[in-house]
Amino acid sequence: MMLSYSHAHQQGSGTTEVVAVLVAITEHTARVLTVDQGKLLPNGPLMPLHRSLQAGVRQWVEEQTQQPLGYLEQLYTFVDTNRRNVDGHALVYVSYLGLVQEIQMQQLQSQASWRDWYDYFPWENHLEGRPSIIMDFIVPALLEWANDTKDVIVQQRRRQRIGLCWGLSESFLAGNDFGNCENKNAGLDIVSDNNQDNREWVAEHVLLRYEMLYEAGLIPEAPTYPPIYSANSQISAPSIDQSSPLPENWSQLIGVPMYYDHRRVIATAISRLRAKIEYRPLIFGLMPDVFTLSQLQKSVEALSGVRLHKQNFRRLLDSQNLVMETGQSSSAQRGRPAKLYRFRHDIELQSLLMDSKLPKRK
Repeated sequence: MMLSYSHAHQQGSGTTEVVAVLVAITEHTARVLTVDQGKLLPNGPLMPLHRSLQAGVRQWVEEQTQQPLGYLEQLYTFVDTNRRNVDGHALVYVSYLGLVQEIQMQQLQSQASWRDWYDYFPWENHLEGRPSIIMDFIVPALLEWANDTKDVIVQQRRRQRIGLCWGLSESFLAGNDFGNCENKNAGLDIVSDNNQDNREWVAEHVLLRYEMLYEAGLIPEAPTYPPIYSANSQISAPSIDQSSPLPENWSQLIGVPMYYDHRRVIATAISRLRAKIEYRPLIFGLMPDVFTLSQLQKSVEALSGVRLHKQNFRRLLDSQNLVMETGQSSSAQRGRPAKLYRFRHDIELQSLLMDSKLPKRK
């Protein structure tokens, strides 16, 4: 059956569906487990034989992927009015977040595959600096969307939301001629606590940024995609179609689309994880039994999407007494072997990072 990305649904008699976002850190890369060639998350209807929602999630994950489950928590529940069963009832959608250790590909079901979560959200990966897609395409398209209304109040609020979501300064937003802006990077800094002219890029605003792109019709899942704005677009980008401010290869630039609302579910999971790792050590569920401090930092960076200050990160670990030496060292092929650590399981791990922020790179 051919599915559209927005609201197609194979009708059944059930009214509740469960979906799982399983996250793993593999080779310092944040990955999610998918099915159907990366277009769906593990999912299925809640059935009478399931004793609970979580039991339903675990059964569908096991059946569709063979991936063992560990930590699991409920993300959110909503009613999808665009998806209805054979009796016309809207579908209740219950999502879960799981932290797992990725098993070997040959152990997975053939339909299951692990994907880098930045394949779905390329604008969220700031590990090598700010992605060019933000200032070259996303922000110009969003500003065009903001101006695509005659209501001045709506225009102003949309531009303010753009600034808050994407870390744009007021001075940048005040400029009307974006296409002729000499320095597109002037209004966006990842972290600039001591510069009052710039807003901070808030890593955990993943869902807000995704929903803004959805509202503006800039992603294939949106029912209004592709958008058609005014003919006075000042967006400077190659290969722009006459009826749209988006380049011809936009579908590749904006990330891999997914059926139903599964990409939104991943965005919710990333937002939840990025917020929680600042005060709860959930990274523990994604690490091997022993690791180096460098491996731990790179794993946290993979989740947050930004680089962390090495010395401050290690001072935080020391001050909170989170890890302990094993007395062994890694067998590094190059350079000096690094000490191996493990997490301290004899203390209250869930409260150690309360009110502590991860030290971001200056």
